[in-house]
Amino acid sequence: MAIARRSLLVTAAAALATPAIAQSASVVKFVPGNDLNGLDPIWTTAYVVRNHGYNVYDTLYGTDAQYRTRPQMAQGHEISADQLTWTIRLREGLKFHDNQPVRARDCVASIRRWAARDGLGQLLISMTNELAAPDDQTIVFRMKSPFPMLADALGKLSAPVPFMMPERLATIDPNTRITEAVGSGPLRFLPGEWVQGSRAAYAKFEGYVPRAEPPSGTAGGKRMNVDRVEWHTIPDASTAMAALQKGEVDWLEGAPFDLLPLALKNRDIAVATFGKAGNPAILRFNHLHPPFDTAPMRRALLAAVQQAPYLQASIGNADYYSECKSFFPCGTPMSSGTGNAAMFGDVARAKRMFAEAGYRGQKIVFLAATDSSVLHALSMVTVDLLKKLELNFELVETDWGTLVQRRASQEPVEKGGWSLFHTTAAGAEYMSPAAHLGLRSDGRPSWAGWPTDPRMEELRRAWVFASDAQAQLRIGAEIEQQAFASVPYIPLGEYISPTAYRRSITEVTDAYAPFFWGLRKA
Repeated sequence: MAIARRSLLVTAAAALATPAIAQSASVVKFVPGNDLNGLDPIWTTAYVVRNHGYNVYDTLYGTDAQYRTRPQMAQGHEISADQLTWTIRLREGLKFHDNQPVRARDCVASIRRWAARDGLGQLLISMTNELAAPDDQTIVFRMKSPFPMLADALGKLSAPVPFMMPERLATIDPNTRITEAVGSGPLRFLPGEWVQGSRAAYAKFEGYVPRAEPPSGTAGGKRMNVDRVEWHTIPDASTAMAALQKGEVDWLEGAPFDLLPLALKNRDIAVATFGKAGNPAILRFNHLHPPFDTAPMRRALLAAVQQAPYLQASIGNADYYSECKSFFPCGTPMSSGTGNAAMFGDVARAKRMFAEAGYRGQKIVFLAATDSSVLHALSMVTVDLLKKLELNFELVETDWGTLVQRRASQEPVEKGGWSLFHTTAAGAEYMSPAAHLGLRSDGRPSWAGWPTDPRMEELRRAWVFASDAQAQLRIGAEIEQQAFASVPYIPLGEYISPTAYRRSITEVTDAYAPFFWGLRKA
């Protein structure tokens, strides 16, 4: 055990080693929640890749700290009198990291690649008669009928985010991972310094043209006040916290709840939270293969779940979590809890429901991440529950990066597939039925789990085209009712995610994820 611990510390020390750079350069050393295991933020919904994407790429529209959509790469737009034509103009001076100008046709190709992987994007394209670039600065949408959420779609927070890429990358098949990261965002990715399992590095892009206004969320002026950002992978939470306390790193994306007292006692460390909406914890099913390919089987497991044990095990501190039997973050407009009586936490009744649904010992492969304290704790509660339910399951424990790769498999369990996994989400991304990744239910094009529920898709579409806010609230309640009937996943409550950074870091952007523009380092 001592040898393993010594090896871990040596690995961490190696990860913190920085290539020689100018002494006057300002460097922020950041510890992400997971290792960066890929570069394509359209191919995967993994948050670590999405966060990497926000470093490298920019978007036509952004979402500010009050969740309002604002122009970003776009100078603005005009809508025709009949509401069918949107004309979007790009800001002057935008260019990619290879010093090529950003052209409207780059953006058109990027929109199409993103839309192929995103439910809201697919709806947008299905409502579009023509998407064109008549010149280098102009993007034109000609719609089949009015689509008031067009700017919201292009500024959506949730993964996959509609990042703008060079046309040569954006025309790559959306089902093929891009292995090159060239954007027009405030940071350049440094491919020669990327070592999976260890580190990634970014340098300030001197050619970036920020907007004039202050930064807010993913909108506003993304000014880089530091020269370099390094991501250091430190899987062991205690080692990461020790590095923060010693000043070896500047920022931990996720401050472990059990180690928060150490951070709070240190005058040199600030503890903050990401976003205003609670972060949902979820248990996701594979809807393609037995046993959870039928709603009665999924409802049986839903019936057994109590949220409190999950929250107590994974978060521990009641100041940071709350039960929430809803498919939208509690306290947000769409959250009604309609239908949540199906979640009654009765193991004996759930066992009867499994028998009635036809469970006859079909194998369940449960994927559990070991390098996240929250996800691992959630997984151990589920292991205990599966044992109580006397279900035939295999626990596969692995790091998150490997889990993400395996969960992409649509094969049955006997061919390397899976049945269940835990993840968490940013609450801001689950507020809108249109962008809600976990509710999308159009089969294999959906997020991992691939539910098929035509009624859910009908309701989500109706919400987008609802005549007013009251109609949206009514449809939102119907969506929750349907979700508790079809069970795309099991909601396990929500929590506020603490982040910790040294007080030498100031002016951190008020956002729902770690962003590096705007901040300063003393």
